[in-house]
Amino acid sequence: MARSLIWATAEDLATNRAAVLSLYRQLLRSLNSPKLPLNLAARLAKKAEVRAIFMLGSEERSLHNIADLIDTAQHSLSILRKGEIPKYIH
Repeated sequence: MARSLIWATAEDLATNRAAVLSLYRQLLRSLNSPKLPLNLAARLAKKAEVRAIFMLGSEERSLHNIADLIDTAQHSLSILRKGEIPKYIH
């Protein structure tokens, strides 16, 4: 993400693609964890929220916003792995 100063170029988006797809898959998998106190309907609702967030995030073109979204996803993933539900997707 070093080519342009503010807006993402095609190269910037391509370098983030693998990391974003990996985060997306890991978040969906971690929502299936038996550690989480969620029933089936709640799990499906949380997965739908994750999908919606990533769909909206896919339209983002600001480098700073993309970096923030990736950081937020990594933080949420670490909380989910502890068996807790992040407050902002609660």
